[in-house]
Amino acid sequence: MMPDSFKTFRDPLLSIYQSAVSEVAKKIDNQKKSASRSRLGVQRSMASALPNVAADIAEREYDLLTGGETSAPGAALTARELSKAGIAKVCAEWALRYLKAQARRDEQALEQLKSEFTAGTCDPAWLSTFEAYGRYFEDGKRKATPYVRAATVGPKTIEIKANARIALMGDWGTGAPPAIEVLRCIADEHADVIVHLGDIYYSGTPEECQINFLDPINAILRKDKALPVFSLSGNHDMYCGGVGFYDLITKLNPAPMTQPASFFCLRSADERWQLLAMDTGLHDDNPATVAGALTYVEEDELAWHCDRISEFNGRTILLSHHQLFSAFSPIGAADNEGKQSAINRLLLKAFQQMMAIKPVAAWFWGHEHTLSIYEPFAGLERGRCLGHGAVPVSVIDEIYRPLSGLPATPILIEQSRLATQGGVYNHGYALLSLESDLCRAKYYQTTAKGRELMYQESFR
Repeated sequence: MMPDSFKTFRDPLLSIYQSAVSEVAKKIDNQKKSASRSRLGVQRSMASALPNVAADIAEREYDLLTGGETSAPGAALTARELSKAGIAKVCAEWALRYLKAQARRDEQALEQLKSEFTAGTCDPAWLSTFEAYGRYFEDGKRKATPYVRAATVGPKTIEIKANARIALMGDWGTGAPPAIEVLRCIADEHADVIVHLGDIYYSGTPEECQINFLDPINAILRKDKALPVFSLSGNHDMYCGGVGFYDLITKLNPAPMTQPASFFCLRSADERWQLLAMDTGLHDDNPATVAGALTYVEEDELAWHCDRISEFNGRTILLSHHQLFSAFSPIGAADNEGKQSAINRLLLKAFQQMMAIKPVAAWFWGHEHTLSIYEPFAGLERGRCLGHGAVPVSVIDEIYRPLSGLPATPILIEQSRLATQGGVYNHGYALLSLESDLCRAKYYQTTAKGRELMYQESFR
């Protein structure tokens, strides 16, 4: 169960920190269950309380990193002054300092923090868990991602049935009730293939990939049949170095449906349609704001995608985690004149290279936690954001407030604006139905009454 207030941050260390605190909370709860089930029943579980504490601390740190406003931490308290909530906060503050020292390989600071911990009042699970999380750092940096090169994959494509029904969901891997509700709606669609557009929270650790992704997939979608499931690389999947993600894709599907890498090609048996999934998550580990990241596709991977387009006589649909453009978030740093752009110029260059071979029918992505169906823009006929899979977004965030001051921004098709309930925007998914010369796309949101069709289209 995810915490009441689910916050994520574009920072690898802070996301790893949130993952570790969530693991500590589960360990403490399990200890309490073993000691006294009745007492746990009347107390609030750590799994719902501690991650909220960690999110507040991470938000403060993120604001400091990105130059935002933040409140200074309060004065340190002694053990005699602490309530149970105060102890949790002190332990969580200690844990962040410990993780920072691990990332810096500051042995003196680590020894001091261990001594401070021994003399304190925190559960031993804090120290043991954060010691284990040191494995994600090496030489003072996050460990290198085990990215699979195009030469290793070769010309491999994965055949899916002709006239397949393909469910797409983005930013879905929270394990929280909204994610489960979306998955139940997808199960009712009787899709032939599921594709996740990336992001398993908080940092894509092996435990999170198992609990927040694979377990619900198996329990809800694969109860009585084998169903191919594929997942793209998002930025959160890479924050722990991708170890959870790369292990996950090896066991999602048996051969010949095994996903070979963080990028892949799904091709219909009648050779009318193919879906090319690109890895845009590899280079998005920038501990800055959304505007600071300008991600891209590796050159040899781009050549691999171009080869798949060149050799194929049918129609191509692109998939990625990151957006080519946005009406609501600037992409990349401002230029020398202080001007920002709504377009990722590096992904645009890759897209233009592919388009020079053959036209692309549509491009689906996630990353922004919205549903956004755009009018043609930047040479792309159909750009579609499906990042509304599970992460709660408050109405206060005004996700459909357009950018101002940019030379050009894409225009949103009005029917794609999500409704709200309970102070947050709705979640949902898309369903593609491939026919011989036609693809039908339907876009859904989940409501208190079930799924609701928001928009549908057909393209060739």
